[in-house]
Amino acid sequence: MNVAEKLQIEVGSLEAILSSLGEKLVAFGLRLLAAVAILVIGFWLTKRLMAAIKRGMERRKLEASLSTFLLSFLNILFKIFVVVICLTTVGVQMTSIVAVLGAASLAVGMALSGTLQNFAGGIVILFFKPFKVGDTIETATGKTGVVKKIMIFTTELHTFDNQVVFLPNGALANGEITNLSHAKVRRTDLKLSVAYGDKIADARKVILDILKKDSRVMWDPAPQILIERLGDSGVELVVRYWAKYADAYASSLDLIEQIYEMLPKKKINFPFPQLDVRITK
Repeated sequence: MNVAEKLQIEVGSLEAILSSLGEKLVAFGLRLLAAVAILVIGFWLTKRLMAAIKRGMERRKLEASLSTFLLSFLNILFKIFVVVICLTTVGVQMTSIVAVLGAASLAVGMALSGTLQNFAGGIVILFFKPFKVGDTIETATGKTGVVKKIMIFTTELHTFDNQVVFLPNGALANGEITNLSHAKVRRTDLKLSVAYGDKIADARKVILDILKKDSRVMWDPAPQILIERLGDSGVELVVRYWAKYADAYASSLDLIEQIYEMLPKKKINFPFPQLDVRITK
């Protein structure tokens, strides 16, 4: 076999290799386009499916705490399913995906132990219900507001000055939580002082008359006006009354203003800070 024949054979082999490579590239390109199409359509279908599931939950009047948690969980689950389908379309073997997911789960579990704790905390909140969507809570960190969403890892809280706070579920489940709206009625304490020498009975009568005129104040149990202690400058009183939770804060502001305006008109004075100084020669 001469040189020309050998060169012709090598050229033919090269052409066959290039042709095969081109076919493989074209096939891979088609699979890649199909995977991209599946990803786009899958995410679009996921969005529509989540909207349909949300409407179904609303029709069944599912509890808001449960629905927000399930919607967040299902959204992530469906998107992972779409991504797995895309990878298999490109040509990645399912066994390889399972192996990678297993190894990734172990690594992510070790790296994101706090995140997994938040997931477990969300489940605890969901089942034991220390609070639900719409409740007003106070956390151990001092945050107070209305619960808007309970998601997989975090809880969305809207404070009264319109700040949006995202609290980790793990800390909420393991920390101290005060549910301010769990009880239907609450006791409110108003503290004030009257000057020494003024009659406590007169002050009590004036304050009771003010309370009777406010429809938000409950009379079962009846309000109490007690001497809390004898202060440095005056007699310190505490006014205790019960009201619905929604009326407690607003009523306290209105009542303290009326008490401030009415007591001086009845010749009952508020004390000023006093200090007696004795000079010994």
